This record gives sequence, C-alpha cells and structure tokens, in this order.
Amino acid sequence: MTSSTPEIFTATSAYSLAGVAAIAVIATTGAKVLLPKNARWQDSFTFIWLTFDALIHFSFEGSFLYLSTFGRTVNSSVGPFAELWKEYTRADARWGVSDPTVVSLEILTVLGAAPMCCYIIRQIVKDDPARHYWIIVLSTAELYGGWMTFCPEWLTGSPSLDTSNPLYLWVYLVFMNVIWVAIPLWLMWDSYGHISGSLRRAQAVQKVKKN
Repeated sequence: MTSSTPEIFTATSAYSLAGVAAIAVIATTGAKVLLPKNARWQDSFTFIWLTFDALIHFSFEGSFLYLSTFGRTVNSSVGPFAELWKEYTRADARWGVSDPTVVSLEILTVLGAAPMCCYIIRQIVKDDPARHYWIIVLSTAELYGGWMTFCPEWLTGSPSLDTSNPLYLWVYLVFMNVIWVAIPLWLMWDSYGHISGSLRRAQAVQKVKKN
C-alpha cells in the first residue's frame, strides 16, 4: 500500500541547499584572495557575509523577482529556479503567488541591497573606513525587510506558513531568515563601535587643541 504522505526532503531540497553552500564557499574563497592575510577577522567575516548576501540576492532572489512580476508567478513557472522556489513555497505559500508585499520587498532587496553589498565589499578591499556608515544603512534595511516579510503574516495568524515538519520550520523559515537578523545586528554593533570611537577620539583631540 502506498503512502499519501508527501516526501519532505526532495532532490530539489538537496540542490537548493547545495547552491547555498556553494555560494558560501565562493564568498570564503573571495575573502582569502582579495583581503590581506593580516586583515581583522571582523573585516574578513564582513566580507564573506556581504559577498554571500549579494550573491543570494542577485541569483536566488533575483530569479524570484523575475518569476513574480509582469503577470508571472512561481507556481505557474517552470525551470530550475521555479522548482527551487516552489520548494520554498511549501513552507511559505506567499512566495508562489506573487504576494505584493513580498515582491515589493524583493524589488528593494535585489535592486538596492545587493548593489550596496558590492559597494561595501569594494570599500573593505580598499580599507575605506566610510564603509561603516553604509554597513549600518544596509543592516537597517535588511532588518526592516525581515520584519515586513513576516510581521503582516503573524498579525493575520500565519495562514501561509507551514511549520508541520522540521525542514520547513527550522531550515526554511527559521535558519534561512534568522541569519538575516542576527548578522546585521552584529554588523551594526561592530560599525557603531568604529564610528562612535572615531568621533570620540576626534572630539578629544579638539578639546586638547582648545586647551
């Protein structure tokens, strides 16, 4: 007798997660190639994260944006990226039907946040301290995007979310979203320390000069 229970971990699940892992490897390799060996671990980590962030936005989320605009939807599309996103819709159905809130946020993410990541990466390579301002701007946008992705859903009782199994809940919904909360918060804290420290040192120098 065949079971009607749908398969949870599929081939699409495997190649989707493998794609994420491959992007992480590319980001790590980029840091080793482009940053000096004596770079601060914080700068290396920031470089890796922003490279990973940009590649995810351009490739995965860029494909979602293409599949979800001008009358298209993920659910009605075919191809590797359509199958990837159909896999994610098993956890959050809004991504399959071109939900206007989700698509609006992804427009800002793909066309705004991703290029900003690249700009900050360039600043890190050049060791430009101005990057800390843009890191705070980007991190604030990432946190706002995460909040606006899920808060409307929570306020309506989460009708589109499926938390019935560990893969959907802990990998797709929790892990793949919480990292865009935890890491931006850390980046903001690190950059705040650089900016506030520089301003306080500059203020102390000015006080000495006046005396």
